[in-house]
Amino acid sequence: MLSDTSKQRVEWGIVALVAMITLILLPWFNTFSEDSALYVSSFQLRVWGKYLCFAVLAMSLNLLWGYTGLLCLGQNLFFALGGYALGMHMMLMIGPDPVYNSPLPDFMDFQGYADLPAHWVPFESFPFAAFAIIWVPGLLAFIFGFLAFRSRIKGVYFSILTQALTYAACSLFFRNEFTFGGNNGFTDFKTLLGADLRSEATTRTIFMCSAVLMIGVYLFIGWLLKTKFGKVQQAVRDSENRVRFSGYSTTSFKLFIFTLCGIIAALAGALYVPQVGAINPSLMRTSYGLDIVVWVAVGGRGTKYGPVIGAILVNLLQSYCTRHFADYWMIILGALFLIVVLFMPNGIVGLPAQFRALREKWTKRQNETIEPATETP
Repeated sequence: MLSDTSKQRVEWGIVALVAMITLILLPWFNTFSEDSALYVSSFQLRVWGKYLCFAVLAMSLNLLWGYTGLLCLGQNLFFALGGYALGMHMMLMIGPDPVYNSPLPDFMDFQGYADLPAHWVPFESFPFAAFAIIWVPGLLAFIFGFLAFRSRIKGVYFSILTQALTYAACSLFFRNEFTFGGNNGFTDFKTLLGADLRSEATTRTIFMCSAVLMIGVYLFIGWLLKTKFGKVQQAVRDSENRVRFSGYSTTSFKLFIFTLCGIIAALAGALYVPQVGAINPSLMRTSYGLDIVVWVAVGGRGTKYGPVIGAILVNLLQSYCTRHFADYWMIILGALFLIVVLFMPNGIVGLPAQFRALREKWTKRQNETIEPATETP
């Protein structure tokens, strides 16, 4: 068994290794010639950047579910809202359409809009769009959380309510008259802050921003859990009534964490969109919210790096299965979740401890069977 100091050294070593790979090696390999064996294409870099955003999304749910005991089935809603906020700015930066000869987004030209809707106008400014990535999902999370936690809604009822909220938002965004592109959403982005999104330099920069966000969120969660706030937060998960009787306002703690996790998910969604090149309401579908739960469960709920491992591994598995076993992916995902629930309650991260406990149990049983045979009359 490693001591706490040794565990911290190992953890910091892993963080340093991940930082070196994501911030130095992969972007550097992207600058090699295509004939080089170490060359990493822009497409591969965007795919891995997308996985890093998924890892941040999984960490946001884990902070809420694993450390606070609140299972949110609508974390993808905040992820999508962050993407839509930045996507609105990028849509306005595309320029005049060659067919309609209009500066309006294509779907607005098609629907017969003559002027830009009033709520779109501020998004011509990047600072406003960047701030909207934070305040739009943050405000929604605050209002919903305030109403839910004030009414003492928790457990499965809270999960159902978050799923209902996501379903309602998804249905709303699918409507063409809602002015957010309807079923097709936003696509065909050209630039971000004047940089060509198709250039390798821009791809490297956004990938590195995703890596910085993932590492930053990881370090922030690690710091938060060591504070008094983090201790109370975990106590709320273990026994909310006891915390309330101790004089703490559990409603305030849960509301702060729920709002914070919504903002973290939105930041991940904002970096996800320019790397994928599109966003539509399918990101808000309720089944996608359940996928995030699977990522966290597979990696290890209530651990700092388990959700990162789970999000990346499950999405790698999905990428492989959709190419070779497309018709069976949902069955494979369901089977994976059942295996985790039945045999891996602590996820992949908990496997070493499980194997160690089994080995100790086996050794103890062996000693109990050997001792009677060695006794002398």
